Amino acid sequence: MADNNSSNDNDEYANIKDKIFLNKYHCISKIGNGAFGCIYKAQNNQEYFALKFEKRKDQKHSSLENEAIILNYLKGKTNIPNVKSYTSTDEYNILVMQLLGKSLEFYSEKLYSLSIKTVCILGHQILSTLEFIHDKHIVHRDIKPDNLCMGLDYISQKVFLIDFGLAKKYRSSSTLCHYPLVIKKGLTGTPRYASINALKGYEQSRRDDLESLGYVMMYLLRGELPWQGIIAKSKEERNKKILEKKIGISSSELCDGFPIEFEKYLDYVKNLEYTETPDYDILRDLLMSVMKQNNFRYDYVFDWTTREEIRVRDNVEFWLKEEFKNSSSKNKYYIVNRNIKSSRKYNVNNNKNGTNNDTNFNKLTNTYQSNDLFLNLKDNKFNDEVKVNCSSACIIF
Repeated sequence: MADNNSSNDNDEYANIKDKIFLNKYHCISKIGNGAFGCIYKAQNNQEYFALKFEKRKDQKHSSLENEAIILNYLKGKTNIPNVKSYTSTDEYNILVMQLLGKSLEFYSEKLYSLSIKTVCILGHQILSTLEFIHDKHIVHRDIKPDNLCMGLDYISQKVFLIDFGLAKKYRSSSTLCHYPLVIKKGLTGTPRYASINALKGYEQSRRDDLESLGYVMMYLLRGELPWQGIIAKSKEERNKKILEKKIGISSSELCDGFPIEFEKYLDYVKNLEYTETPDYDILRDLLMSVMKQNNFRYDYVFDWTTREEIRVRDNVEFWLKEEFKNSSSKNKYYIVNRNIKSSRKYNVNNNKNGTNNDTNFNKLTNTYQSNDLFLNLKDNKFNDEVKVNCSSACIIF
């Protein structure tokens, strides 16, 4: 979760500040809120975490529990936040997560528009993350700048996909058959970035996440989208007007003034069928083509990257290379765990935020978990799909 330093504590969650939860997490400040509840930055010894709170009263379905189950299922991908635990108390459901940096919405508001290079590198990473979760039979259904956060310190080059409260399965994990296309559904997600089909009330699949990403990239490049600021008497009327505007604006009009590859991206994803498997390589190649044509380096230097961030990254990468030179390559398990253990030492001594991001080292050690190591989702009721005991004060892994 992002550390966005929100200061508005005048709500029903304001009494959380300065309290200690689970006998160890001291809530320092509120850093965000949403329909689900709120997020607080918390400290435990030298480490910092994000705690998501959700009121339990009058609750028929917990989106936070849904998120805990999915994140536990997706663990192993470096651009998915780590989950520490999920707990229920008398008053709250609490999800303890890795603390992240600012959201892309924060940078968009601060800078108004982002450079083509920054958007290409971000889009390239996000595409790989979406391919990962789609391969795991999950669609996110709420891709937007607020749900894309940068890492902190030595993982500041990573963009993380967060907030899986609306995510769901789109196909059977055993047969890989899509669930039936349902129409006349209410909109799930954010109208500004929702796909045309989602606004029409169609069941969402992989194509919808990708179309939303296309709108996110154009929002970051342009600083705004043509259907922002629409005035309507109700949400239904507003969504209808947004849908009409999106249908009425061609990809070439929306992407006018920017490389044609962005137009090709949107045309491709808009023409995908409900059950069609997207070619993620084609979409990534479009962004890499823009990078190549403009002689941009894929160096993870964004519009907001500071020299200090680059120095921290370089130091950690150099340290890791030296570790591997002195480690026996015969025992990968030993190497991975040695590095993770050492990384924790680095966090405590050199990282002011004390964040622990073990899975970040998976890429550096080239040891991603294979598909067969992940839990299989069942095809029945979602809360039963992963065998996680979410009773009071449980630890999910």
